[in-house]
Amino acid sequence: MRSIADACRGVLLAAEPRAKVKAARDAARAWKSGALGHAFGLAMPDRPGRPARPELLPPSCMPKRGKAGSERSRIALLHALAHIEFVAIDLAFDLIGRFGEGFPRAFVDDWVSVGADEAMHFALLDRRLRTLGSGYGALPAHDGLWEAAEATSADPLARLAVVPMVLEARGLDVTPATVAALDKAGDGRSAAILRRIYSDEIRHVAAGTHWFRFGCEAQEFEAVSHWQRLIRTHFRGSLKPPFNGSARDQAGLSRDFYEGLAPVGFA
Repeated sequence: MRSIADACRGVLLAAEPRAKVKAARDAARAWKSGALGHAFGLAMPDRPGRPARPELLPPSCMPKRGKAGSERSRIALLHALAHIEFVAIDLAFDLIGRFGEGFPRAFVDDWVSVGADEAMHFALLDRRLRTLGSGYGALPAHDGLWEAAEATSADPLARLAVVPMVLEARGLDVTPATVAALDKAGDGRSAAILRRIYSDEIRHVAAGTHWFRFGCEAQEFEAVSHWQRLIRTHFRGSLKPPFNGSARDQAGLSRDFYEGLAPVGFA
């Protein structure tokens, strides 16, 4: 029987967007149907497969998006979000393949579901870009998300602390205002996609928070202080308010985690 680790490696090595989305969906179906064994021992690649485009630039070299509300600006926004979701596919399956052996089977259940969600989100955004005359790869992107994965490749608690509990949680903070701006610009179709992503990502942050707490308990760490220690060590940026306290609370990410590391502000 093929293992879940082998399926994760297949997702990571797929380079072209359609191939990566298909590999993620196939892995999720196979896991849920019982066709993959709960077995590990395969090394995950240091870097996942990537298409020739988009060109990857340092964050400081990314072009400005232009006037808010313009079609050009909306395409740039949707392209940036599509790239985030594309990389998030790899982040979910790398988390399973790299660290899943140290967690219960339910850990794989949760992150396979997250990976399938990210593949669906990417497909929705890429399709929307195409209806606007663009598509994924048409604009440059940056590699900050995978740099966060590389920085946390040796510690599952660091990975959970940084990726779902900081980076995805930031999406909960900014998405409502982005949805409102798209609605104001008359782009209800794009706004509807972001509403779907927002709803799903509350569950993703909840999964990260749950398994972070589980891992801390198993190693007898106090969760909040250990999270703050990991963020100071592994996260290069800063935690910026305003925070969407309501959505974060729904995800179990209580204010005692992050309010000690940033000026407090709540949306």
